[in-house]
Amino acid sequence: MKNAVGREIPDELLVGGREVYQGKNYMDGKYIKKASPCTKRCEKPQESKIVDSIAQALRDCGAKDGMTFSFHHHLRNGDYVANMVMKAAVEELGLKDLTIAATSLGSAHDPIAQYIEDGKVIGIQTSGIRGRVGEVVSGGKLKTPAIIRSHGGRPRAIEAGEVHIDIAFVAAPTSDCVGNCRGIGGKSNCGSMGYAMTDAKYADHVVVVTDCLVDFPNMPASVEAIDVDAVVIVDSIGDPKKIASAAARISQNPRDLMMAENVAKVIASTPYFKEGFSFQTGVGGPSLAANLFLEKYMDERGIKMGWAIGGICGPMVELLKKGKVQKVIDVQDFDLDAVNSINNTPGHYEMSASQYANPANKGAFVNKLDFVVLAALEVDTDFNVNVLTGSDGVLRGAPGGHPDTAAGSKCCIIVTPLVRGRMATVCEHVVTVTTPGDCVDVLVTDYGIAVNPLRPDLIECLDKAGIAHVSIEALKEKAYSIVGRPDPVQFKDKVVAVLEARDGTILDVVREIKPYTFEG
Repeated sequence: MKNAVGREIPDELLVGGREVYQGKNYMDGKYIKKASPCTKRCEKPQESKIVDSIAQALRDCGAKDGMTFSFHHHLRNGDYVANMVMKAAVEELGLKDLTIAATSLGSAHDPIAQYIEDGKVIGIQTSGIRGRVGEVVSGGKLKTPAIIRSHGGRPRAIEAGEVHIDIAFVAAPTSDCVGNCRGIGGKSNCGSMGYAMTDAKYADHVVVVTDCLVDFPNMPASVEAIDVDAVVIVDSIGDPKKIASAAARISQNPRDLMMAENVAKVIASTPYFKEGFSFQTGVGGPSLAANLFLEKYMDERGIKMGWAIGGICGPMVELLKKGKVQKVIDVQDFDLDAVNSINNTPGHYEMSASQYANPANKGAFVNKLDFVVLAALEVDTDFNVNVLTGSDGVLRGAPGGHPDTAAGSKCCIIVTPLVRGRMATVCEHVVTVTTPGDCVDVLVTDYGIAVNPLRPDLIECLDKAGIAHVSIEALKEKAYSIVGRPDPVQFKDKVVAVLEARDGTILDVVREIKPYTFEG
């Protein structure tokens, strides 16, 4: 069946009431019944939940073949916990047929690829997939298709019971003896732990893994002891150097600065740019630089930002400290400035991924966004965006909060260079649709600006402000004139990953690449 973005979805995937993507806000107003996790009554006084090892925690939680374990990625490429857990499960307990439900998987998790190839891990459900795991999944080595969800789609699926977590593992920079844990106060600080919160509430069992035990009570807790079954103390939960950098530096590349300034001009031309506006931006390159130019326009207009959300980094914290933004609310911190700010800087708060972006709750923050500035690997002439697969079709990216913020904001701006190396960023058809074109409003490149024809109001705004813009077809042709038209990616028939829209409908599929060359 063909969906609303023109992608053919195999009929065999449309079972159990599953639907294809039918457009922005298709599921609006529909009710879902929330899942009810199993829980254990603990009426007797409990001195401690500390156990000797991860293997013992697995035994105490009744780990067995076929279970689903969840992980969160606040430690990013510095994470040790997922690998430690899977090694204990597979090599010490001999478990098999396991599913990993992670908020994201990266090169830090390369060892897990071997468990996939050995058939010990048969399912992956994640918001991001990179490194060796992405390669073996792209090569058809996973027994069942991986399911890729956005940061809002993931808690939606958990709360709806579509993903049942048997044991959630929480990598915690600090914890007390009964499991009250936080992302600060230890040697492996990550700041916000918003991605772990929904898992802890809905999993049947929760294990906290920490390298810094602190006195009870460890408050305010990101994950509370009332949801925790066991606490394991290890030498290290991760490499702090790979968790957060000392500073996410704003680009000094003239091309990036030009695009960033044009992003700010577009924002300032709209009616949403007024006192108390809300905003989210990505990290690095022109996205971060947009903060500088936006601050200039705020000063000129004499206005302040009401609130900012998302993965937070230093420049947004600086705006908060200057009084240019009233509140910063985040689910993940990307640098040490943000890590050190949360719960210390007045107005900097932590929230769960569900509160951030879940389209099936009654008040996700993304649905109140005025502006979001996002990057892209590819954008096609229908304004569909790909941030998941490379130009070779290999899984090496993450929808993350991209589709959620694009759908929820009043003005979604994609900023990207027209070409990267010898690849056209603006193209005829993206390899994989991760953010539908009906959610994208403006494209800013180093060769011009294009506005989605679905937004004639924004076209009028740019015209009134004297901001030049061209058709996206013109940008595509310019890109092809520079690097040539790409050859189509060659795929086999086997579906290796299913990409869900944030509402749970099927947005696209990823097929096995050919030839499979990722040996060794």
